[in-house]
Amino acid sequence: MGKYSQYKISLRSLPEGQSEFDYHLDNKFFSLIDDGSVDIKRGNIDVRLLVKKTGFTFECDFSIQGDVTVPCDRCLDDLKMDVNTKNRLIVKFGKEYSEESDEIVIIPEDDGEINIVWFLYEFIALSLPIKKVHPQGECNKAMSSKLKKYKVTDPDDVDDDDEDSGDVEIDDEASNDTRWDSLKNINFEED
Repeated sequence: MGKYSQYKISLRSLPEGQSEFDYHLDNKFFSLIDDGSVDIKRGNIDVRLLVKKTGFTFECDFSIQGDVTVPCDRCLDDLKMDVNTKNRLIVKFGKEYSEESDEIVIIPEDDGEINIVWFLYEFIALSLPIKKVHPQGECNKAMSSKLKKYKVTDPDDVDDDDEDSGDVEIDDEASNDTRWDSLKNINFEED
């Protein structure tokens, strides 16, 4: 049995009408998805999946709630984030697997089953904000002080939600790097 076998749904054997599936995604689920680029370290997620079968079309409604632990983008310490999302996926039978759009998936009729593990992970990951940071003042103090020490900022470009913005002067040597001077003369406008 594969490590994702419990997330396979045999669509062909489902009765007409609505079927319900419940999953609990814990730390083991997120450790299974180990491709080196996964930002979610741990989690405690409950998933309710309602599958409505009408003919050869399956309407899958996901309700996902819980929390996950991700690294803070500013200090790299663990940051717990709430997850509360609803997603829809339409599955149809066809000759070969293809994703027609974000919500429509074609699976081979010969297989008759779909593995939802990656859809679950994507729904969770896409529900998180792009910028994942602790509330102001809650970041790791040692990391924040190192960041402040080495950060180069432009005094005219103040980021209001950055807790230590504007405190560091621009390094004149870095801003006057002559290697970049020839690039300043490039004309990007079309005539």
